[in-house]
Amino acid sequence: MTISGVAAGVPFTALPPANGEAGQLVVTWHMLDAPRTDAAFAAALPMTGVPAWRVHLGLPMCGARMVDGSMDAVVALTSGDPLRDLVDGLTRQALEEFPAALTALRATLPVTDGPIGILGGSLGGLVALRVLTSGTPVAAAALVNPLVRARTYFEVIGREQPTAAREPADELDFVARAAELAMPLLVVSGEHDLPPFRADARALADAAPNAELRTVPGLGHPLAEEPGLERAPQRPTARVVDEALTEWFTRHLA
Repeated sequence: MTISGVAAGVPFTALPPANGEAGQLVVTWHMLDAPRTDAAFAAALPMTGVPAWRVHLGLPMCGARMVDGSMDAVVALTSGDPLRDLVDGLTRQALEEFPAALTALRATLPVTDGPIGILGGSLGGLVALRVLTSGTPVAAAALVNPLVRARTYFEVIGREQPTAAREPADELDFVARAAELAMPLLVVSGEHDLPPFRADARALADAAPNAELRTVPGLGHPLAEEPGLERAPQRPTARVVDEALTEWFTRHLA
């Protein structure tokens, strides 16, 4: 059974544990590549075997919050000051709306009040990292092809980072802040992901105290087929990621 709803203004797709009873909570944030909505991310990485509620939150301006029914408004954020508007701005909004959303989820779903699991993919991985360093009690976390350093975004899009962006870029360098990530952390990196992302994934796994790097053969950056807006059949490479996440959270949430 899949539950769709809104928690303090944040759309979500929730999947209950197999027994349907009260349990722990794993919260996720999706990618801007496919799958780029909470519903599509839930289909790509359902983590059915995890004995916890998996709640996939929608990012601002995505899914049910798309502007005029498309992702064009998100794409437009890359044309001006992408660090201020997209990398920092969008992820900051997701971070700021999370506490109220978590409170609403706990009031709505039969979940425990203990430490939670956290998962993020690509830009959603940056949201997850911001939450992980915000003081939220977390039992275990995982990242899939994550954006780990804001500066890497400029490398990927082939633009020079403005001097004025130095301070927020420093704040959003989670390799430099890896000592703050004391929880068990799984970093999943696609064999064919973008080289700067792969290098950052390895650097983060090497620097964080309790991190583990897992490389998925044949996986590029996206986890699903385009357009990545709706639920779709799980790709074989996504199934491998899903199995790794299921094992990780099952072990560390026990």
